[in-house]
Amino acid sequence: MTERITPGRYPGYDVLSKRDTLSWNDKTREVIDARLSVPRVPVFLSIEAWQTLEALCDRVMPQPPGRARVPLAAYVDRQLSAGKTKGYRFAHMPQPAEAWRRGLAALDEVARREQGRPFALLTQSDQDALLEQMADGSLQASSLGTMPSQTFWTSHVVHDVIGAYYAHPEAWSEMGWGGPASPRGYVRLGLDRRDAWEPHEAAPGDEEHVARKNRRVR
Repeated sequence: MTERITPGRYPGYDVLSKRDTLSWNDKTREVIDARLSVPRVPVFLSIEAWQTLEALCDRVMPQPPGRARVPLAAYVDRQLSAGKTKGYRFAHMPQPAEAWRRGLAALDEVARREQGRPFALLTQSDQDALLEQMADGSLQASSLGTMPSQTFWTSHVVHDVIGAYYAHPEAWSEMGWGGPASPRGYVRLGLDRRDAWEPHEAAPGDEEHVARKNRRVR
């Protein structure tokens, strides 16, 4: 496996270096491998909705440069394709697949009405302005039907996009998490305690030294 350098608070740390160690069992490897193999193409949404979703994900969860990107839109699309639900549904909200269709269509509808082009082609500031309207419930679009945009924002956009990001090993490396450590497990659970195989956090100016230590963490 090619060693990668992760910038940030845990420089040099790559949680995938644990894939073939005692940290992960066969089931964990199977689940993570499947997660890493998801291609960035739609299987459920239309091309237009997919482009809107990709643009939305880039604004909701901007990703650090210089490293592999988490395919957020693909993860949301696959959840919709699989018919996954959260086990609950707010009043006036349709099922997730229909909610996402309406929400993405509403962004495109307002973008075309106000800017003459689809949401994916707006400037970042104009995209942010429409997302702020969605978040505060002031977005006006016939595509929404009776669905409140504010509820869609909190229960689907924030929940699904942010959740997709932090389900990916790139995010685990970024925040210094060792992943689902089975069968090894975590032992030192108290404050300011760290198992020997967990990464070191860098202090300002100490990144290079810490990166060398984190490359040895297994």
